[in-house]
Amino acid sequence: MPYTVAVRELCEFTAKQGDLDLRFTPAPTAQEGIAGHALVYERRGPGYRRELTLSGEFGDLRVRGRADGFDPERQRIEEIKTFRGSLDRQRPTHRQLHWAQAKVYAWLLCQAENLSDIEVALVYLDLGSQEETLLTERCTAAELQSHFEALCERFLAWAVLELEHRERRDAALLALRFPFGDFRGGQRALAEAVYRAAATGRCLLAQAPTGIGKTMGTIFPLLKAAPGQRLDKVFFLAAKTSGRQTALDAIERLAPAAPLRVLELVARDKACEHPHRACNGESCPLAKGFYDRLPDARSAALRVGQDLDTDPCREPGVALTRDAVREVALAHGVCPYYLSQELVRWADVVVGDYNYYFDHGALLHALTQVNQWRVGLLVDEAHNLVERGRKMYSATLSPERLFQARHSSGASASPLVRKALDKVRRSWRAIDKAQVEPYAAYEFFPESLLSALQHGIGVVAEHLAAHPDDADDALLDFHFEAMHVTRAVESFGPHSLVDVQKPEGFSAKPGPSVLCIRNIVPAPFLRPRLAAAQTSTLFSATLQPQGFHADLLGLPENHVSVEVPSPFDAGQLQVHVASHISTRYQHRRASLQPITELIAAQYGRAPGNYLAFLSSYDYLEQVSTQLAERHPEVPQWRQSRRMSEGEQRQFLDRFTEDGRGVGFAVLGGAFAEGVDLPGRRLIGAFLSTLGLPQVNAVNEQIRARMEKLFGAGYDYTYLYPGLQKVVQAAGRVIRTTEDRGVVHLIDDRFARADVQRLLPAWWDQGHRPQ
Repeated sequence: MPYTVAVRELCEFTAKQGDLDLRFTPAPTAQEGIAGHALVYERRGPGYRRELTLSGEFGDLRVRGRADGFDPERQRIEEIKTFRGSLDRQRPTHRQLHWAQAKVYAWLLCQAENLSDIEVALVYLDLGSQEETLLTERCTAAELQSHFEALCERFLAWAVLELEHRERRDAALLALRFPFGDFRGGQRALAEAVYRAAATGRCLLAQAPTGIGKTMGTIFPLLKAAPGQRLDKVFFLAAKTSGRQTALDAIERLAPAAPLRVLELVARDKACEHPHRACNGESCPLAKGFYDRLPDARSAALRVGQDLDTDPCREPGVALTRDAVREVALAHGVCPYYLSQELVRWADVVVGDYNYYFDHGALLHALTQVNQWRVGLLVDEAHNLVERGRKMYSATLSPERLFQARHSSGASASPLVRKALDKVRRSWRAIDKAQVEPYAAYEFFPESLLSALQHGIGVVAEHLAAHPDDADDALLDFHFEAMHVTRAVESFGPHSLVDVQKPEGFSAKPGPSVLCIRNIVPAPFLRPRLAAAQTSTLFSATLQPQGFHADLLGLPENHVSVEVPSPFDAGQLQVHVASHISTRYQHRRASLQPITELIAAQYGRAPGNYLAFLSSYDYLEQVSTQLAERHPEVPQWRQSRRMSEGEQRQFLDRFTEDGRGVGFAVLGGAFAEGVDLPGRRLIGAFLSTLGLPQVNAVNEQIRARMEKLFGAGYDYTYLYPGLQKVVQAAGRVIRTTEDRGVVHLIDDRFARADVQRLLPAWWDQGHRPQ
């Protein structure tokens, strides 16, 4: 079986040398790049051939790609690059890579059309002046063939090893057995649904109860299906660190049976060894000579753990966790964060956050597209993807950023920058003056402000390109924020709102308003990402109703849904509805005493560990304070604002098998999902809220848009998101078929039929109004 590689991938692997250099260069947007290529094409003659698909082979290596253009009259193949600023400041590594790509395309064309020689050209288009810089070199076919084969030789050693690894991996996965002998109740049904979805290349939306082992129930069948579906990679995407760790633990159980290369991706701020240094060879020692030391570091990383393997005939798995990558990187003097990104190409399973695949410019999605990988997606706790997707595709323009940029050293040094920022300020102030309400939504982004922002982006980009070594964080921050806003304007549609909000207490110029392009339906952005995968499974304990998630997540029309029956029964969980209490905002003060009496009474009947969930920190403090005053005999501990990871662990460590007390937490916070406290570690929960989002001007705009799009404004905005949080929090109580516990739903609205329909079916016969 040949190993297929993209031209870009081949050249990046073999031709990059020197430093890692991420000093800011004002790169064009994708739309600007497309427009720049179109402009170059318009200037060429009628016989010019654009976007040629080319391929060639060398041994077991198949190289393919698309050359930008070929001029038959001049016999010149062109690699077109757009840029801003001065071409003299282009990094040598970039120029070297561009030549390598152009010459590979040149050879593939010579081979395809039997050319004896050809002119190879790099065409650099300055987007500011629209002037072209042409760099050319006349090459014989023999010279280009030699260049091509030298790169392929270098890559082929890795490709052969990769093919051998793939054969061993797939053979092991075909023979893979479930590591626990028997499936848990419900786990087999989930695994079968995932396998069927993978076998048919479909997208699966799977609701499965908490505690059945969803992580293993999805990873195992997808890996089992990988050989038959020729999957190159499996991406496990999680919303939280705890989800990543659960996935890594599950894969570790499979490791003895399959030689899997498993890579954990972490955020840059958690992997950076020198956070106060810039990412270039002149500043950071781990960037200096990065590409020169990368091959040895990459080779060492893929041998992690092999020295400990006692069977020389069996390839062991490789667990490239955050700590393992860091150890290898530091041993070879390279950056751990960027080493991990390089290792994605050689990993079988990648575990990381949602943003690595779904965000704008996401690494995993970009590599999938470039390399045409066949990937399988697993999206953990997929109910979180709605809100996370909204944040990814929203953009905010804050007055603080503009204020700081106008008073930055760059603005002081450049009259042009200052003038451009003042233009933005004037346009923004005009909007402020015209808007008398504290909040307003608009049909479109204001044209005058958009024009000022686009002009400002260009001026600031030119200034930053001319002074690449002068760090001006305030100007950079504004530039990136403005770029993000203008990109959001380009993709604006019914899926988003434009609103202007005037926060209280902010008086710095240009005015108090915050302008936001607020995405409320991420489906148009998520849909193509899901379509790029060969198969995908989005799973969670709370995907009810499934139509809501299909609408907002952009699931394909042919997606399949499954609701896995619970292995638990109502006899395990007493569910009480406190219908005599209202937790509505206007009734909060009156609710304090009955809630504390209910908690104390339950604790008195069955001492043990409980979680009490409230809708806000203020409400939490009021209830916990009154419980302490009226019932000091009940031990308690509280979640606080902005707890560190260490403080969160201390909070959970209080839940011991023989412990007693009540932990107070905020619904929807760190302890409301992803927390596993089986057995006596947690025997009950109090839910003193429906979890409904606050009724405010923003949410009312969202409700109106949801009503227009889906005909269910209140449900889509308030009811469904709120009840998801309740079910997730209550799911902390019953984790195994041996667990027993109690849940108190504290609000009269829990007795309503429309609310009870959204609660787990296996609770039904346990509903007991109080």
